[in-house]
Amino acid sequence: MERAKQNMARKETTTRADIIKAAFELTKEEGHGMLTARRLAGKIGCSTQPIFRVYKNMDELYSQVYDEVIRYFSEFYKGFPKMDDTPFINLGLAYIKFAQVEPHLFEVLFLSKNRYGKSLYELLNGREGALVKEINKAKTAGAQNPSELFMKMWIFIHGAACMVVTGDYDLEEAETMDLLKASYQAYFQS
Repeated sequence: MERAKQNMARKETTTRADIIKAAFELTKEEGHGMLTARRLAGKIGCSTQPIFRVYKNMDELYSQVYDEVIRYFSEFYKGFPKMDDTPFINLGLAYIKFAQVEPHLFEVLFLSKNRYGKSLYELLNGREGALVKEINKAKTAGAQNPSELFMKMWIFIHGAACMVVTGDYDLEEAETMDLLKASYQAYFQS
């Protein structure tokens, strides 16, 4: 009887959900570059075996973490206070704030060469169609070429967010909003 108990397989206690949750947290806290099987196993409190039982390789895990970061950003944007009716202002403020409060996740989503088949447009548009709504708002406001207007705005917005990540941007939210509005007006007129 004792021998039969020893031969029984040990119950698996580390689940896919546990792994992805810990991988997301590690990425959020320390960055994508620190997400290794060994560090992840240490965070979970297991060996690397359960990780590779669930995932074929680390790239498969990275892809799933990336999807979690997309969901996280989408929820962040959805919950971000809408402070202005001017097209692209709320999107810009939320994007810049995300870079400030979640720099590691910002880097994963918006500064990584590998987007796992997702375009920047898809990332920004999200499930709710946020970018399409903003472009349509600009069109309704009278913009001749709202997509071009967005690209001009985007260069400013993305540049500001990157400066946040590198520590070179320290403007208050109100100052950022003023700059976004001024940029919108200047690009709208051109």
